Amino acid sequence: MMQMWVMFALLTLLAVLFVVVPFIRREKVLTVDNQANAERVDIYYQRLDELNAELSNQRIEQQAYQESVLELKRRLLNELSPEQQLSSRGNNRIFALTGLLFTLAVSGVFYHFTGSQQQIANWYDAIEKLPEYGERAVLQQGQRLTANELQAFALGLRTKLADSGDDAVAWMLLGRVAMSLNDYEMAKQAFDKALKMEPNNSNILINYSQVLLIEGAESGMNRAARLLAKVLRSEPTNIDAISLLALIAYEKQDWHEAKTAFEVLLASMNSEDPRYAMIEQRIVEIEQKLAPQTESTAAALQIEVTLSPNLTEQLPSQGTLFVFAKAADGPAMPLAVAKLTNFNLPLRVTLDDSMAMMPSLKLSSYQNVIITARISTDESVMAQAGELEGQSEIIALSEALEVIPVEINRIISNTGN
Repeated sequence: MMQMWVMFALLTLLAVLFVVVPFIRREKVLTVDNQANAERVDIYYQRLDELNAELSNQRIEQQAYQESVLELKRRLLNELSPEQQLSSRGNNRIFALTGLLFTLAVSGVFYHFTGSQQQIANWYDAIEKLPEYGERAVLQQGQRLTANELQAFALGLRTKLADSGDDAVAWMLLGRVAMSLNDYEMAKQAFDKALKMEPNNSNILINYSQVLLIEGAESGMNRAARLLAKVLRSEPTNIDAISLLALIAYEKQDWHEAKTAFEVLLASMNSEDPRYAMIEQRIVEIEQKLAPQTESTAAALQIEVTLSPNLTEQLPSQGTLFVFAKAADGPAMPLAVAKLTNFNLPLRVTLDDSMAMMPSLKLSSYQNVIITARISTDESVMAQAGELEGQSEIIALSEALEVIPVEINRIISNTGN
């Protein structure tokens, strides 16, 4: 911190010299030479005597005499100018002082608003507190680091590594701090540095795998699996590596590998461990996914759409017919949708699982549905005021009629109806 203020003082002094020195040099040039002035006055009186003699001898006229005297006085004033020299000397001192104060004021204000004094102060503070932050973060001594303290800790570590970048432990620690700050790019860069120095360090390999797993990219998970496999080759019972491999397999839906990893993890735990029940439940879930699944009978409904005679004249010339099924007690998204741009009513439409908008929302997944038929004027399934619509009663799929009638019998007055 002291170095910063010394540099600031030197820069300020340099700026002041640029402002003050020109005035000092100018003041030396304007210094009055009394001997030279006396000689100029003597010359003036000699020339004045000569003019008087010439006037007396009638060598020059009165008017020429007066003009010559006036010119002689003007020349003397220009050469001497004692008042101007005295004024310049005084003004130079004032200008030098004013320039000095102005330079200091402008420098201070400019640095206050555009400088980074607070950031520099925080930087020095982070360097000074680096050992304290390390004890609190690594050794878990004292209170946990706050978000601001984590930022300062990362800054201090980067400064330390800039001076001596061959510390693998410091690089790993920076990676873990970056993970806490959700700066995964910085974390990966730090772990890369650490791995180059200690490629077989299990802690670095596991921490790096965690970052890649959090990011969730497929390429990252594949690399994390390779890093964890490297750990298990040297430490087959490393619980952290096994648990991360289980999570990777689960995310990739590799159920056999996930089940094996979770079973190994469960066998290494005590039943009183709070994670025991969660892992046990995860194994049961995976076993259900691996169990043979019976194919459910795909639902299919035959819908007969008719138009009320009262609305015949309201039928748009360029309309789009949407026929869709929604769960009577479930999500708002349709389970099956049919769209027809060229149609003549009455007509029949088949709705089945192949018309689902999402694989997880199928007609066969629900027991009770409602069928809606709507004639849209803008080719959108969203209801708009003025469109024609009709709905069925609640239909139980297990008791559905062979053909379900739906009559379009009303005009939508607003999107809420």
